[in-house]
Amino acid sequence: MFSKSSNSPKGASPVAATGARHTPFSIIGGDVVISGNVEASVDLHVDGKVDGDISCAALVQGPDSRIKGHVSAKSARIGGLIEGSISADELIIESTARITGDVSYDVVSIATGGQIDGRMSHMSSARAAELKLVKNDAS
Repeated sequence: MFSKSSNSPKGASPVAATGARHTPFSIIGGDVVISGNVEASVDLHVDGKVDGDISCAALVQGPDSRIKGHVSAKSARIGGLIEGSISADELIIESTARITGDVSYDVVSIATGGQIDGRMSHMSSARAAELKLVKNDAS
């Protein structure tokens, strides 16, 4: 009944238990405060406080979190306070979001109650502004 057999599970290593090597997302918990920039190649869920820039594939921000810095992501779902600029291809602003800073987006959705105090600009218009007319002198 309690004998050791070859079928008994072996002790799992911490990496295997958490799946840290192949995790599709990272979480910054509600009790975590980060002072400095955060870069993630995967999705990032922020419930805590970050004083620094964030760059990630996709950002999900909880309603009680605070980010003070620039946010850059392919997609972002903002639910908390952001003091800084945001640049995202797809941006969803929840009803609990409070943004103080400029927002650049390709596609945006703003829920009733979501607040933005800053300039909003569509990315394609920002890219068009970077284009320069070159005169062809060959003729």
